[in-house]
Amino acid sequence: MEPASTLARTLAPRGPGFHGFVPRSLVARGLVVRHLIVWGLAFAWGASSAARLSAQTGEGGAAAFEVWEASIPELQAALESGAATSVDLVDAYIARIAAYDRAGPTLNAIIRLHPGAREQARRLDAERASGRVRGPLHGIPILLKDNYDTFDMPTAGSTVALAGWTPPDDAFQVGKLREAGAIILAKTNMHELAAGITSISSLGGQTRNPYDPARNPGGSSGGTGAAVAASFGAVGWGSDTCGSIRIPSSVHNLVGLRPTKGLSSIDGIIPLSHTQDTGGPLARSVVDLAVALDATVGADAADPATEAMRDREPVGFRAALDAQALDGARIGALTEWLSDSGAEAPVTASVRAALDAMAAAGAEIVDVEIPDQDSLLANTSVIGHEFAVDLAAYLDAAGGAPVASLGEIVERGLHHEQLDGTFRRRSESGPRDEAAYADALERQAALREAIVAFMDEERLDAIAYPTLRRDPARIGSPPVGGTCQLAAHSGLPAISAPAGFTRTGMPTGVELIGRPFDDARLVSFAYALERAIEPRRAPHRTPPLVDGRAPEPLRFSVAGDGGWAGRPAAPRLQGSFSLDLPRGTLRYLISTSALGPADVHAIVLQRRGNGTRPNAIVRRLSGPGLASAEGTLALSAANLDDLLAGRIELALYTADRPLGAVRLALTPEG
Repeated sequence: MEPASTLARTLAPRGPGFHGFVPRSLVARGLVVRHLIVWGLAFAWGASSAARLSAQTGEGGAAAFEVWEASIPELQAALESGAATSVDLVDAYIARIAAYDRAGPTLNAIIRLHPGAREQARRLDAERASGRVRGPLHGIPILLKDNYDTFDMPTAGSTVALAGWTPPDDAFQVGKLREAGAIILAKTNMHELAAGITSISSLGGQTRNPYDPARNPGGSSGGTGAAVAASFGAVGWGSDTCGSIRIPSSVHNLVGLRPTKGLSSIDGIIPLSHTQDTGGPLARSVVDLAVALDATVGADAADPATEAMRDREPVGFRAALDAQALDGARIGALTEWLSDSGAEAPVTASVRAALDAMAAAGAEIVDVEIPDQDSLLANTSVIGHEFAVDLAAYLDAAGGAPVASLGEIVERGLHHEQLDGTFRRRSESGPRDEAAYADALERQAALREAIVAFMDEERLDAIAYPTLRRDPARIGSPPVGGTCQLAAHSGLPAISAPAGFTRTGMPTGVELIGRPFDDARLVSFAYALERAIEPRRAPHRTPPLVDGRAPEPLRFSVAGDGGWAGRPAAPRLQGSFSLDLPRGTLRYLISTSALGPADVHAIVLQRRGNGTRPNAIVRRLSGPGLASAEGTLALSAANLDDLLAGRIELALYTADRPLGAVRLALTPEG
């Protein structure tokens, strides 16, 4: 796709239920109800308004290539055609980080920029000009979780204890990325030392979810997830010890693979548990994920687990992509994690819809239960046995670190208070219980064998379930609904693919687990699902930049009367609104005329229902006896979705006679 098509991608619908950042032109619709005047709060965008949001200004005032939501193939097309340079891409991503990471929605996803990113880009631009292009990642800015070693910038695991410490060499995967021509743009915040799933740390603070900054971004790779979702880089790397690639992928409408243990090296990734640790990319599309995986898998003498790769044919993820991959596949839907009631029901509905789409693409979907699943999973985690030991070994081998152990970090108080209990428990337990550790490892092997045997018996190509069974928790509340153990404790590959959005406006994911080294097939399943439902929807809070900055608030107004017969003067309602998308706030000023205070019951924002959300009043602006209103609303993800989709109306409830609806088009200012 040519770079100029970015605007077309912005305006075009992307499958059932998609509501892009730039809505279709809409007019207010009438609504006949008793004692009610209604005006629709829908955006009537013209082509010129959309065009203002399609480009940003680069050096010298020239229109730069738009990196928002751009895929790796699109970025490469821009570089190859001369529409952009790698320096342009670096500058464009840095501008987005400046606009949305510390300002606007204040995502707090980036912990530090690489000081030499533009110089990396210049060198790679020069290589391209000389005729050398290393591959699809040549000159592409990427992001790294803050636990990947880099010889030329600090690696801190987002803890103050390691702030400013630079390891002596690159992690294996980082070295492979440099060889592929990728530009290390920035390090992302993470849950401190990867010991949790809410992405809070003493060095980086709390990362926030761009779909709803009041909710957490998953973890421990939440900084990478938020940053990739917000288009702070083309693709980003995380690590997964028990869900830390898959959970952030699920809650950011991304795709992420926890690979078969040993598919790629974990050497140079600050360890949480060497048995369970894996590393890999999170991406906005399956093609981008495949490109990123192709660059980083393979055997490494420094990681014994990768010995299994030495006698295997090289894995070609991009070459294996097949839009028909689901045709004839047999997928087991794990009923234990697909509840149709309670807080899990909205996620289950989205996942079931994704399974229906798989069936429409030719897959056979069968409900299954793994015999004795709970007992198989019991006491299979080895994180508690390995964390403190592995971290001390890593720090000792790297040399020159300012601390030597988890115990020292705790003793000196160099950690966030929310990690205190976990860190103390894992550093003060005394010598490792070797018998319990050996038993946990044996139970992991038994779990792996049981899952593979079950899949063989049921003739399954994959088992499907929600990546996270509930919406992401609000910041400050404990996350619940995890399913990470099945893959993490068995070492089997699992991919989280976007399944759509729940009624709260939050993304959710479907996870597919497969047999050892079935990674490429799982990625191809995700590709076929992506082609079938086109699930990607960018966060409203991080829109394209305008002249290198976040767009100005969207201003619009509405006014009209109800044509009340028999009254000396028709009542009139006037409203002006200003929507700050990055902050998710709606400023309003509303007044009435020809009405006394006693005539007014309420002025509200009311939703016109659709297939997933009913008709309802979503916000009260004024109450009985108040004929005017002024204020600012913080909008939830669902409120923002409804507003941008034209489902929110301004309604006046009165004490007088029934009124016919007034049909008025919204008039954007400017």
